[in-house]
Amino acid sequence: MKIEVYPDDNTVAGKAAAVVAADMRTAVTARGRYVMAVSGGHTPWLMLRALADEPLPWQQVHVVQVDERVAPANDPERNLTHLHASLLTRVPLPPDHIHAMPVEATDLDRAAGQYASTLQDVAGSPPVLDLVHLGLGPDGHTASLVPGDPALDVTDADVAVAGPYQARRRMTLTFPIINRSRFLVWLVTGSEKAATLVRLRDGDRSIPAARVRQDRALLFADRAAAKRLGTNEEQEA
Repeated sequence: MKIEVYPDDNTVAGKAAAVVAADMRTAVTARGRYVMAVSGGHTPWLMLRALADEPLPWQQVHVVQVDERVAPANDPERNLTHLHASLLTRVPLPPDHIHAMPVEATDLDRAAGQYASTLQDVAGSPPVLDLVHLGLGPDGHTASLVPGDPALDVTDADVAVAGPYQARRRMTLTFPIINRSRFLVWLVTGSEKAATLVRLRDGDRSIPAARVRQDRALLFADRAAAKRLGTNEEQEA
């Protein structure tokens, strides 16, 4: 895994947005479409706002979710609420290219299966996503793949229902589809992530995040999160 360290979350967001924009242009030229899966979090919303300022081929882009809390529509805890505010209302993305996780369904397990079918329609069978954006929790979780949850061990489905975690059940992509993706971009900011980031870099599989493949990954960290990494990572002022 390549790690790039920058002074603060705004710089991390801007650098990541530039990389995603370049990857999007290349993919659309080569394959005619770009399927990106996005997670939640403060720095990712900054990244998406920066991405919205780029002149990009949005008509060929599909946006899917990495994970989502089971909560009502427009709830401030929903990733989709912030995704709309940060990106979807700012770019000319076709409405049918926005694929929200169906977390308002009564039967969540069935809804997870339906979302897996949607991903096949958008990204092939089995679906291969062009980009998966991930974050890192202090406890080592990524997406909604949290320590001790049965979703960690799902190998026969691309979407699972996890939880409860922090008072909410969640729908999440599973390791199989995450690890099939062409490109993984991590955003890790904040000093509370510093110890866990070392464990991720070192491949400590006792944390869920370390079960994500590293050979296709680029991680952007701020100095606070990277303070325990040492001097071997690539850094820019």
